[in-house]
Amino acid sequence: MGLKSAEKELHEDQWTREQSLQQLRNWLSKNMDILNMRCDDGFLLRFLRAKKFNVPLAQQSILKYLNIKRTFPHLSTQLDLLDAKLNDIISSGYIFATPKRDKNGRRVVIVNAKGFNAKLYGSSEQAKVHFLTYEFLMEDPLTQMVGVTHIGNFAGVTTHHITNWKPGEFARVFKWGEQSLPMRHKEIHLINLPSGLKWLVEFAKTRVSLKIRKRLTVHSNAEELCKAIDPECLPQELGGRMSTEEMLKLWKCELLEKRETILKLDEITLLTDCGIQCKKSGKLKNVAHFLKHYECLEGSFRKLEID
Repeated sequence: MGLKSAEKELHEDQWTREQSLQQLRNWLSKNMDILNMRCDDGFLLRFLRAKKFNVPLAQQSILKYLNIKRTFPHLSTQLDLLDAKLNDIISSGYIFATPKRDKNGRRVVIVNAKGFNAKLYGSSEQAKVHFLTYEFLMEDPLTQMVGVTHIGNFAGVTTHHITNWKPGEFARVFKWGEQSLPMRHKEIHLINLPSGLKWLVEFAKTRVSLKIRKRLTVHSNAEELCKAIDPECLPQELGGRMSTEEMLKLWKCELLEKRETILKLDEITLLTDCGIQCKKSGKLKNVAHFLKHYECLEGSFRKLEID
């Protein structure tokens, strides 16, 4: 998918951008539950593009994005590349985006199980390197438009990787992550999946939307993966051209350029989740609080159907 195709799919043009940004800023200026909000075009467009410029849905996306930071601060804040633990995990090649985009213009995110030392680090550090990766990618306008391709390499996975998370917390973070991060997950490819872990994939499928389930593909070997993904976008161990070490050097340079921008996101604060609508009922979580604080808003919270 090229840039023009992405704009068509998102219903994006100059008039739509300007009008939607103005509506979103008006809503934010009256929202008393969000402090220190970042209101530059690039940041707000990540939410609008994720919701195809449906402004009420973008408003909900902002609240959910901030709420996951409010609910899981130990997993989603203090995303510092220079933190010794996070730097070590990234340097080990656990998660990174390859330098070359795929045929659709998407960044390709590689997750290598063997790159994460589950005996040394816990779920907090593991989650943080994921959030750091995604925060960086969400800063890029093209990625906001065309989405991301994910590749999960299970080679080297151990029981320590599986038991690193409490089942309940993993399920919540996994589900909330899909619903709360304004990213377009276009393709998910899994490789080197041990037969004994197929239950994990089936479990993951129950926690995500039907749309995401349809985009998930399991490959039996690197040759099969290379038929779906351009080898130029892959590291050598997955059939690509460039070594993981070379890719990691470039990736860490990219992360370093946005270090201050990502750290500054921690200043944004959501005071309450009262404005978030429940997906099934379409009702606000705390109607009394909402009426007290938002009666001045101009119908921003109409009955919605959150996807």
